[in-house]
Amino acid sequence: MNRRSEVTRAVPTYDAARRATGIPLRPLMSWASRFRLLQYTKASLWIVPLLGLLLGVLLAEWAVSVDTSGLPAGWRYSASTATGVLTAIVGAMIALLGFVVTIGVLVVQQATGTLSPRYMRLWYRDRLQKAVLATFTGTFSFSFALLRTIEADSVPDIGVTLAGAAVSVSLLLLLVYLNRFTHNLRPVAIAELVGRMGETVLARGEAAVLGAAPRGGDPVPAADGGPVACVRSERGGVIQACHAGRLTALAAHHDCVLVLTRLVGDYVPPGAVVVEVHGGSSAPDPRRVTGLIAFGSERTIEQDPAFALRVLVDIAIRALSPAVNDPTTAVQVLNHIEAFLHTVGRTGLRDRYVLGDPHGTPRLVVQGRDWEDYLQLAVTEIREYGTSSVQVCRRLGALLEGLLHAVPAVSRPAVDTELSLLREAVDRAYTDPARRTLARTTDPQGIGARHRPG
Repeated sequence: MNRRSEVTRAVPTYDAARRATGIPLRPLMSWASRFRLLQYTKASLWIVPLLGLLLGVLLAEWAVSVDTSGLPAGWRYSASTATGVLTAIVGAMIALLGFVVTIGVLVVQQATGTLSPRYMRLWYRDRLQKAVLATFTGTFSFSFALLRTIEADSVPDIGVTLAGAAVSVSLLLLLVYLNRFTHNLRPVAIAELVGRMGETVLARGEAAVLGAAPRGGDPVPAADGGPVACVRSERGGVIQACHAGRLTALAAHHDCVLVLTRLVGDYVPPGAVVVEVHGGSSAPDPRRVTGLIAFGSERTIEQDPAFALRVLVDIAIRALSPAVNDPTTAVQVLNHIEAFLHTVGRTGLRDRYVLGDPHGTPRLVVQGRDWEDYLQLAVTEIREYGTSSVQVCRRLGALLEGLLHAVPAVSRPAVDTELSLLREAVDRAYTDPARRTLARTTDPQGIGARHRPG
């Protein structure tokens, strides 16, 4: 498919049943509501542990029902021994749960103090943490349920043995969790993780509409005398995601063009226009349209790779604050920002994408971030807050000069502009010629590895 000359044909199977019957299908829950529910589930720290709690009770019932008459003598326990073992396990699981919760509180304090509060949005999704909590709660409920069944002449031997094995698994997961907590909570480790997430979202999400440009010479679909209808947000909030395929299908059904007026990640006040309807015999139901656009209280990373870059910049400028004063951390974060910018520079993003139906007719116009938007987000605040650090100035200069040789020619003017702004900022901050020359010398390590021509 020619990226520059074709309209993306992106009508999914969403309306297959509707087209076959001619009856619009209205789901019990809109796509936006399901998206918000999924976001809540991903960020929740109690759903998976609750499932572990229930699973522990069910496994205990199974362990009691298993016939233990054929077990070897080493697997048999007296009632007093089984009661003591299970009681100790129950107490230990409660203590370990409190310990993990304490670690979680420390993470929140560190993230909000030295990293970025936006990172907490991603940290809550950590699967290992949820697995540890679920193992602890499952072992607790399993052992407690077994305690209720112990009698003088009836001991769930298999259950007691499994409880001991569950404790071993819990301790192993706790050690893995502690290792991850101590090593992966450093700013540079978080920057690497967030950078990879942003690159993945960029490749998976926005690459799907890179070929959705209108044919050369075609007029902009929105420029046909103005919209015939406007869809407004009801409660407002940050646009977290939209279902472009279903919006395209909806526009095709009403023979119109839908134009999203805001970017994913933008805050939309209540009552503001979020979609314009152009052309068509009838305008779609506004609730059907807003049901395909998810609003929330803050940004998410699912369709917003710039959110990852926002977190990286936050970590860097927090390190440059007078309270922290750690320019080396900012330089390390700039390494991952540079890698992210190289990925963006090779992608060929644009500020507008047009999606079409199977006949190539434009149906949906989506706003996008282009190269200049990402570049300004990546370097502007770091330049403003880091000019007083020679190390940051040299590393930022090396980043920009590296981009000049890596990005296509059409993207280089924006890089030249940022280089000029950096030099002007350095000239204002350093009046001494020797220090000014030192700050303007590019260095990929900040200080210690200046560029050597040839």
